[in-house]
Amino acid sequence: MPGVEWIPGSLEDVAALDALLTGAHAVIHCAGSVRGASQADFDRVNVDGARRVAQAATRQVQVPRFLLLSSLAARAPALSHYAGSKWRGENAVKVVSDTLRWTVLRPPAIFGPGDRELRPLFQSIANGFAPLPAGTGQRFSLIYVDDLATAVLHWLTSDAGYAQTFELDDGRLGGYDWGSVLDIAGRVLRDGGPVHRVPIPIPLLNFAALANLGASRVLRYAPMLTPGKVKELTHPDWVCDNDNITRAIGWRPAFGLERGLAVTFGKVLAA
Repeated sequence: MPGVEWIPGSLEDVAALDALLTGAHAVIHCAGSVRGASQADFDRVNVDGARRVAQAATRQVQVPRFLLLSSLAARAPALSHYAGSKWRGENAVKVVSDTLRWTVLRPPAIFGPGDRELRPLFQSIANGFAPLPAGTGQRFSLIYVDDLATAVLHWLTSDAGYAQTFELDDGRLGGYDWGSVLDIAGRVLRDGGPVHRVPIPIPLLNFAALANLGASRVLRYAPMLTPGKVKELTHPDWVCDNDNITRAIGWRPAFGLERGLAVTFGKVLAA
């Protein structure tokens, strides 16, 4: 890729991190672990890795600006090992040094081309079925990946927002519930055709999560569906507000769910 210099190494490689950050004016740290069976699985990257990158930044002659891409899950660290690790990672960066000009972004669920988490659900909706947790009334925000990227670019050009933690989303006031998501996705992905909701009982989800967690420990793989992930999926409030980040760096989202889905799946919206 033109203009990109690759530095071999890892988050545990102090020399590689120093080489990576030498001469940098800004650091955008977006490495993260989203699968794991234990707290240590997540903390190795989300806490210790974030700390090491921040420490490397403070070792530079001119300390670069530092942007940590965290997660909205950090708002509720007691829910899961993942949520707790993102919260601890934020705190690890904040206390590294008084010389570090840090900013934290907490996006909600991100979707777009290349997405591996929400795309299977949207693909199922395109096929007319939506397997979703039963009996839950949670509300949540979403953000299209291009909007998150432009928020990062605004931060780079604004030279503002230091020592602040911002939540951000696609601008839909009050967020979404699953009914509104199915209505919008049905219009975009099924030309207005019906989407049949397939309710999955929470006890069944928890049983599957426990079984998957146990299997992961025997077969040594990093699980996605765990009891903690079920708690995240059924948490009642993942709604964001853009007011603070807009005031600080001037960013506003350009993609709602309808437009984002259309771009992701190559659909043409009616004028």
